[in-house]
Amino acid sequence: MYEFIKGTVEFVGPEYIVIENNGIGYQISTPNPFIFAGKMETMITVYTYHYVREDVIALYGFETREEKRLFTKLLNVSGIGPKGALAILASGEVQQVVMAIENEDESFLVKFPGVGKKTARQMILDLKGKLQDIVPDYFPNLFNADTYSVPVQAANSAFEEAVLALKALGYSDKEIKKISPELQKEQLSTDQYIKKALQRLLK
Repeated sequence: MYEFIKGTVEFVGPEYIVIENNGIGYQISTPNPFIFAGKMETMITVYTYHYVREDVIALYGFETREEKRLFTKLLNVSGIGPKGALAILASGEVQQVVMAIENEDESFLVKFPGVGKKTARQMILDLKGKLQDIVPDYFPNLFNADTYSVPVQAANSAFEEAVLALKALGYSDKEIKKISPELQKEQLSTDQYIKKALQRLLK
């Protein structure tokens, strides 16, 4: 519902911050609220996730879209709720979390509050190979084609954006991987990549 909120930092507490925008104070839970402590009365942009369940409605906020993406992916893992996902992101070591998942490093993952061996294994099963929309933007040099075998290793930002658009349309990693080698032979705009991909996928 809310992609981001831009406003001034009015309050910083242990669990949340308050961003004032046009006379309204938005209570936003963040991984580490105190990173905003030095930005009091400063205009900032917080990327938000509107969480709605039968017994709770809450706003969660992040410094970057990449953090927000990882948060939403973690919520899809059985055994991890908003509090647990925030705890994982609060470490500030997104790179290590991604590497631990890709390398199946359960011993690292169980260090987070509320993450036992069962949940760590579930994280690996659910997320391994599915973080390519986070890693290239957040840590562009983290993996290469030799060490990081995931569907659709994007060669450039236009192709990466096209892949994300195709996934949003509902195409699977397997389907996209099948046509990727042919697409990557050319340097195209995002729009052109999408059009060409759809032509191949709809054959």
